[in-house]
Amino acid sequence: MKIKIEHYAIWCQDLELMRTFYMNAFGMSSNDKYVNPVKKYESYFLTFEDPFSPRLELMKRPDIAEHKNIRGHTMGYAHIALSVGSKEAVDLLTEKFRRDGCTIAGETRMTGDGYYESIIEDPEGNWIEITI
Repeated sequence: MKIKIEHYAIWCQDLELMRTFYMNAFGMSSNDKYVNPVKKYESYFLTFEDPFSPRLELMKRPDIAEHKNIRGHTMGYAHIALSVGSKEAVDLLTEKFRRDGCTIAGETRMTGDGYYESIIEDPEGNWIEITI
């Protein structure tokens, strides 16, 4: 049995803002919006250029309660880690996000468990690790 992560999902408050951010920030493409009018549910699937990478599902429904995300620490989803291939790419992308006005939640560093990374926040405060 071969198992892989097919997609990961994020509940969003502003679906269009989040779709635009991920498409622009990471060169992802998007399908057409799916709408279920009965459940008042809307979603997009975003895809990386690499066909073997997991997809990102952005979802919105008015009855999903907002939760407080305290600097990336809440029960459940913690972060997405995206590999960009090199220390130099981590540095360049982190500076690009800084110039674009993104919150840098963690400056570039070598972690105790051997990752070189930075952490940025998407427009709704979800953490994204940029790593080698």
